[in-house]
Amino acid sequence: MSIFSQPGFDNHEAVHAFNHPEAGLQGIIAIHSTALGPAFGGCRFWTYANDSDALTDALRLSQGMSYKNALAELPYGGGKAVIMRGNGAVDVTALFEAYGRVVETLGGRYITAEDVGTSVENMRSVAKFTSYVSGIPKKDGYKGGDPSPVTALGVFEGMKAAARHQFGTDDLAGMTVAVQGIGHVGYHLCSLLHEAGAELLVSDINTDNEDRAISEFSAKPVTSDKILSAAADIFAPCALGGVLNVQTIPTLKAKVVAGAANNQLATKIDGQLLSAAGITYAPDYVINAGGIISVAAERTSGATKEGVLGAVKRIGKRTGKILSRASQSKTPPSEMADQMAREIIAKAKTTTAKQAA
Repeated sequence: MSIFSQPGFDNHEAVHAFNHPEAGLQGIIAIHSTALGPAFGGCRFWTYANDSDALTDALRLSQGMSYKNALAELPYGGGKAVIMRGNGAVDVTALFEAYGRVVETLGGRYITAEDVGTSVENMRSVAKFTSYVSGIPKKDGYKGGDPSPVTALGVFEGMKAAARHQFGTDDLAGMTVAVQGIGHVGYHLCSLLHEAGAELLVSDINTDNEDRAISEFSAKPVTSDKILSAAADIFAPCALGGVLNVQTIPTLKAKVVAGAANNQLATKIDGQLLSAAGITYAPDYVINAGGIISVAAERTSGATKEGVLGAVKRIGKRTGKILSRASQSKTPPSEMADQMAREIIAKAKTTTAKQAA
C-alpha cells in the first residue's frame, strides 16, 4: 500500500521516514499543511503493531494538528512525529538526540514538542541538536514546559460547554464523569473535576495511576472493559484514539463525550452515530488545544502566563459556538469543526496565492 492510498492520507504536503539503527530510532514525520505557518505538533513514542499502523497514526494526527491550530487561531500548520518503540532496551537520551538531528534537517518546516510517551526531558535531548522544539521550561519570557496541565484546563472548559449544550448547565457538581486514562493530562483533568464537585469513575492500564486518583480524588475504579459503558453523565477518553466506534457507541450511557485523547472517532461515520444517539460530542482537537497553545507561546515574544490561560479558557466559548452551529445545521459537531477548520486553511492558501501572483 502506498502512502497516497493509506488510511488518513489527506493531501499531506510531505511525509518523512527516518531510520537510525545505531540509536534505535525509527519513525515518521507527517506534515499535513503549512498554509498557516510551520507545521507544529508533538512527537509520539509508542509501540505499533506494524509500520502501516504507525504511518496511519502520523497521518491522522498531523491532519488533526492542522485543524487544531487553525481553530485555536495559531500561526502554525499541522504536523506530527511518531517514533516506533522497539522491544529491546534503548538509550533514550541518544534516541531523542538523534531525533533532534532529524528535525533539524527539515529547516524549521516542522516544530516538535511532547506527546504520548514523551516528556520534557526527552525534548531537552532534542534541543541539543535543533531549535525547532518547544515544551521546555524557559528562564525568560513565558516559561511553558510540560503542557499537560494546560491541556487539561482546555478539556475542562470544553467539557463544561458540552454539558451546557446537553444538560442546560455547566455546573459539574454532582455529575458523574468516567475518565479513561489517568496519565499526565487525565490526572490534571481529574483534579479540576474533583474541585468542581464531580463524581469520578476512573480506569487506567497503570494501576498506580488509578490508585493515585482513588486516593486524591475519591475516585471509583472501573475495569478497562467497562469504563465506556459505565453509568456516567460524561465520558472523558484521555488515552489513545479510536475508542468511539460502531461497537462501543451503542454501549455508551453518558450523554456527553469530552476528553483529551486525539482521534477519538475511529471513522467519520462515528460522529454521525453519536449525534443519532443524542450524545453531545466535543471535538477532541478543539478542546485539547491547550497544550499546543502553551508550547506555541514559548516561541512568541511577550507571551505571558495570563495570556496563555486566557486563550485556553476561550476553548469553552469556541466549543459552544461549534455545538450551536452543528445543532442549527443538523450536522455532527465533528463534521462542523472540520468544516470550520478547512475554511480557515483554505482562506490562508488563497491569500498566499494572491500575494505570490
